Amino acid sequence: MPGPSSDSNIAMALAAVGTAAIDAGASTVERDVLDLFDALRDRLLRYLLSFSLAPSDSEEIVQETFLALFQHLQRGKSRRNLRGWLFRVAHNLALRKRQQDRRDITASTVTWDDIAVDPAPNPEAQFAASQTHNRLMMVVNALPEQDRRCLFLRAEGLRYREIAGVLDMSLGSVSVSLGRSLARISRAAER
Repeated sequence: MPGPSSDSNIAMALAAVGTAAIDAGASTVERDVLDLFDALRDRLLRYLLSFSLAPSDSEEIVQETFLALFQHLQRGKSRRNLRGWLFRVAHNLALRKRQQDRRDITASTVTWDDIAVDPAPNPEAQFAASQTHNRLMMVVNALPEQDRRCLFLRAEGLRYREIAGVLDMSLGSVSVSLGRSLARISRAAER
């Protein structure tokens, strides 16, 4: 028959196993968040820059988004469609930041040239590419904000259903928006 010291040894062993299980769970969450951070950080950052936020603000929102993901996963919440979840959280944080900046009346502007640079082999090709780029960016900038958001999210590889979830719109509206935007861009590219 086990004595009192045997019971305390069993209790200590169970506590150690429980702590190890919690640590293993935490490291799995940390590993999952780090894997998603490595895979989606740049995409989220590009999307956030489309809100005309300062790059430092966009970086901060990316950090806040992944912190929210870590807390979400630690609470044992759903792991379903985490990519869409991340874009939705980043989208909402960016809208909040932009509203705050409007209140502060100091919104920073980011040009498309700050986001994407396409080196060309010679000056003539650079000039032609620059003209095309400027024409296309004028078309993109002239799109209604909702259409631009759909376009940027699609460019980041999100599926229509994910875009609908991020922007809180119907699947049909996403399809119409992207079709309309791509038609305008195609017409401008043909000129």
